Amino acid sequence: MKIWKSLLIVLMVLVNLAFAQPSFADRPKFSKNPDYIEVTKALKELSQTKDAQTQVEGLTPEEIQKRTEELTLQKYALETGINWGQCENQTGNTIAVYGKRPNDEDEEDAVYDNNLYFLANGQSTKNNWDCDGIYLANDVKVANFTSSPNGQGQELTGPAALKIFDGTQLVIKTNPDTAAIDLNVPSVKVLNSKKANWFIPDISQALINTRVPNAPSNQS
Repeated sequence: MKIWKSLLIVLMVLVNLAFAQPSFADRPKFSKNPDYIEVTKALKELSQTKDAQTQVEGLTPEEIQKRTEELTLQKYALETGINWGQCENQTGNTIAVYGKRPNDEDEEDAVYDNNLYFLANGQSTKNNWDCDGIYLANDVKVANFTSSPNGQGQELTGPAALKIFDGTQLVIKTNPDTAAIDLNVPSVKVLNSKKANWFIPDISQALINTRVPNAPSNQS
């Protein structure tokens, strides 16, 4: 009787392994993640710049070091399986953020690759919920904006969609002196309808402030 029980247990283990194997095989590798490829490339370029003791136009050695540290942590986050970003709103206004649709929604009928949600002031998007980026209203400016990790800061005016790397916690603040938006990360991507299937309307910040906050948040 004990032999039959032992054989039954072994058979159940083998069956479980047989069904589990495809899921392991289909698991995507972080090395194929576009964010990981871009972060790794930018980090390599900055490292070569430091080794050669050359100056990147518009960047001080302190800024180069800060960006290198930020990219190093982003690279590590992607290598350890963190495939989501987080957005924190400290602007004093409601902001619009981009994120994935709920799993129970029918993706076949979706017009865009993700949804536009509204995040109240003082809130951050929920852990493990992937905040892909933020929407910049047509009357809002970002100070010292860079579209690449090794780029020089410039001013950006909306409307625009700003995408962040996976593994990033983006903190959005309003500069009290200029009223422009300040971002805490060294770079974000600017997307338009030709680069990504995202909803990028031409609307004002005042209209966004009238929306009911509905982004999954840690305070919900």
